[in-house]
Amino acid sequence: YLVGVGRADCTGPVAQVPLMGYANPEQVGRGLLSRLYSRAFIVADPESSKRVVFVSADIGMVSQRLRLEVLQQLQSKYGDLYRQDNVILSGTHTHSGPGGYFQYTLLWITSKGLNRPALNSIVNGIVKSIDIAHENMKRGRLFINRGTVENSQINRSPFSYLRNPETERSRYSSNTDKEMVVLKMVDEDGHELGLFSWFAVHPVSMNNSNHLVNSDNVGYASYLFEQEKNKGMLPGEGSFVAAFASSNLGDVSPNTRGPFCANTGESCDNPQSSCPVGGAAMCMAKGPGNDMFESTRIIGQNLYLKAKELYEKASQEVTGPLSSAHQWVNMSDVSVELNATHTVKTCKPALGHSFAAGTIDGVGAFNFTQGSVEGDPFWDQIRDQLLGEPSNETKACHKPKPILFSTGEMTWPHPWHPDIVDVQIAAIGSLAILAVPGEFTTMAGRRLREAVKSEFDSHGTRGMNAVIAGLCNVYTHYITTYEEYQVQRYEAASTIYGPHTLSAYIQLYRGLAKAIARNATEELPRGPEPPLFNVSSLLPALAVESAPANKNFGDVLEEVRQEYREGEVAKVTFVGGNPRNSAENATEHNFLTVEKYSNISSSWRVVLNDASWDTRFYWSRGSRGQSNVTLEWHIPAGTEPGVYRLRYFGHYKKRVLLLGSVTVPFQGSSSAFHITAP
Repeated sequence: YLVGVGRADCTGPVAQVPLMGYANPEQVGRGLLSRLYSRAFIVADPESSKRVVFVSADIGMVSQRLRLEVLQQLQSKYGDLYRQDNVILSGTHTHSGPGGYFQYTLLWITSKGLNRPALNSIVNGIVKSIDIAHENMKRGRLFINRGTVENSQINRSPFSYLRNPETERSRYSSNTDKEMVVLKMVDEDGHELGLFSWFAVHPVSMNNSNHLVNSDNVGYASYLFEQEKNKGMLPGEGSFVAAFASSNLGDVSPNTRGPFCANTGESCDNPQSSCPVGGAAMCMAKGPGNDMFESTRIIGQNLYLKAKELYEKASQEVTGPLSSAHQWVNMSDVSVELNATHTVKTCKPALGHSFAAGTIDGVGAFNFTQGSVEGDPFWDQIRDQLLGEPSNETKACHKPKPILFSTGEMTWPHPWHPDIVDVQIAAIGSLAILAVPGEFTTMAGRRLREAVKSEFDSHGTRGMNAVIAGLCNVYTHYITTYEEYQVQRYEAASTIYGPHTLSAYIQLYRGLAKAIARNATEELPRGPEPPLFNVSSLLPALAVESAPANKNFGDVLEEVRQEYREGEVAKVTFVGGNPRNSAENATEHNFLTVEKYSNISSSWRVVLNDASWDTRFYWSRGSRGQSNVTLEWHIPAGTEPGVYRLRYFGHYKKRVLLLGSVTVPFQGSSSAFHITAP
């Protein structure tokens, strides 16, 4: 094959932007823990024009709006080389990235409309990562390996999983998929290019009290791998790319100690995930660490160590033809043949009562609990008056789900949920990547992989490896099995096209697999094109800023100490500017550096940037257009003793006659401080 890899920043605004994932309006960005990246690989057949592009981006999920804009840019740059059938865009599912890049109402309501700078950063980052991969293509080889990751996940809806048939469950050793699949890329001389891996775990080690933008556990795994392979480079720099992509993570949590009542400390591992005092709102899962930062590192390191082992031992080469198949499907109206005599249908989208309960990884509001198969007259009445009552047809179609929001029947100011959904498979030799538009649960994913493999087998393409890539192309919430759907925990309440959603996807992906196996992808109907609507922003406009009396932007307000040891935190506070100014004016903005003084050259050398997981950038807003920025460096074990300083780079908005306002860059520096030997 010809192989290319690329990585580009897609962070966007880190302040005053609602974070996407927990749907908690209080969870608004106030700084940066780690940068977000888009990572791309391209595989091409040197003899023909066939290509496959896979992108894993550090974002909550890929939205339809985002995908359509990326494809538009690729078309204007490359013509018909990169298209909707051969480009897969997947989100890692971090819950600590900016929201605001959606067009369907339910998904932008908690992120205050469309945030153009956030959307642009993601579109541009994805396109740039593909550009870099495209420019760096060379003859190379791919190797695949798989292995078991321990101590990194639990099933967060075990009571739903137990509803699957005993005969089916007995074929598996665990109620989560513990297998990691690793794809290793080298050039023809054996030089390492990159690694793409797939593993099922929610990146929710950082909980909904976090306000720092970051890529969570899977992002930390990428960081460790890339730091090791790009020796001597700053984080985010260097040519080796390591992506940890999402898979069928629907019911899989990284919070391995399980659910406990926050007020009493007792377990709440029950079918309703509810506590005796305080109900469901008190039931929260704990990660393996002492706090969310440590839990993120522990899970991320587990993933990194397993990926490293599988990467080093990967010897099974991937060879064979490239192909890709894609269709747009109206998921609210699919007829599914269950057997020769029985046909069922999917439904118009709707969310059940348990959607509002949230999960043990991020609890919901009010008094909703998981596993509600009855409506609540109080909330139903409020809904009927505010949003309208669901039709009898939709109620019947979704049974036993009690409908909270009949989103498929809500069209103001735009549709609340998509009808037109992407289904897609890309095959690289013996590897079939199933790009799914949401979060399949463990068993739903197993059924899909098995169905696709048997379809390939029955058409003579034997021994295919099927891997699920999650959160691709458009977001449609969850996909549970029919049996899990019956108990209506969060994942089932969020299976928006009704009880037969999984059966519909299995039928559709079988159709794609059959077309690939028979070399008939040209004959697949394209399906109805998705719509594009314009959504306005409800975020506050950027205001003119000022520094306190007798101070300038970038002046130090609280200085560092003169001396630190490893394990301590060096900390400095500056007169700051709103970081949104930087996101809207600079594409590759770095907010901070850690610099070390060299006696030999009598100069400062940058040793860390804001993409490092050891640094934190906090922004806090004061009164009268003033704000403060605090930089922290959590000094790790093994830091070289010497003289260091912390520097801050920002932008502020200044009023100018005639022009209105301009954005002005500035910088500040701490005093020098010593790190002493331990």
